[in-house]
Amino acid sequence: MLPLNVQMKVLHGSPGFGVQLSENEVKDFLSDSKLNLHLGTVDKDDYPNVHPTWYLYDESKDVIFIETGKESKKTNNLKRNDKIYFCIDEGNPPYKGIRGKGDVKILSNPDANLPIAQRIMVKYLGSIDHPMAKLLLENVRNGNSVLLEIKPKYYSTWDYSRNN
Repeated sequence: MLPLNVQMKVLHGSPGFGVQLSENEVKDFLSDSKLNLHLGTVDKDDYPNVHPTWYLYDESKDVIFIETGKESKKTNNLKRNDKIYFCIDEGNPPYKGIRGKGDVKILSNPDANLPIAQRIMVKYLGSIDHPMAKLLLENVRNGNSVLLEIKPKYYSTWDYSRNN
């Protein structure tokens, strides 16, 4: 649950078509979806980069976590500019999704990052015993991986399966 003084800002991403998701629907979509989050960053030449990533939503803080390499393109872009844009959406009709802007913190403490990274692996791979999970979690343990903590400014939402 969000602290009492924090209100999630939810907007209609496609006015006049489909419906806006409610705050509870946003939380459920972010928590339950195994879709990739498409993370938009800006590179050193001021060109946008889009990075498909696995993510974990923490409802208690209203933040989104992404595990990635400490020297990945997205991490290096975020060291220069911590502003991002993101989108998580269904690729097939009826379309449904969430996008928004946010600020990012790069978290580099392996001990603090490991439990969150494990939850990401379980979400997408089903187990921390999966070979890919073992490899990615070893990168977290040895400090070659970081977590990106996204604090969304708003959620722009749409659900075309329902009419307004």
